[in-house]
Amino acid sequence: MKQLRVIVFLTCTLLLTSANSYASEEFFGPLESRPEGKTGTWVIGGRQVEVTDKTEIEEEFGPFVVGACIEVEYEGKLVKKVTTEEKKHCRK
Repeated sequence: MKQLRVIVFLTCTLLLTSANSYASEEFFGPLESRPEGKTGTWVIGGRQVEVTDKTEIEEEFGPFVVGACIEVEYEGKLVKKVTTEEKKHCRK
């Protein structure tokens, strides 16, 4: 019975750890296009990014203009935050 508890505990721990490791993601890329307003489809580093009214938008290193280096943070499939960044993050 004790072994079963240990196996169940380890399995639950492994599953929770795996879920959390995939919960958030980030990437950097140049801003290629964006809608006139803040919400809608932005193209950053060749990827289409859906920015909503729940997305945190931060102009930390300048304005959101075409060519600006942008960091995108996801929480699951939702875009949590878009931030302007230093150009060095977008160099290949």
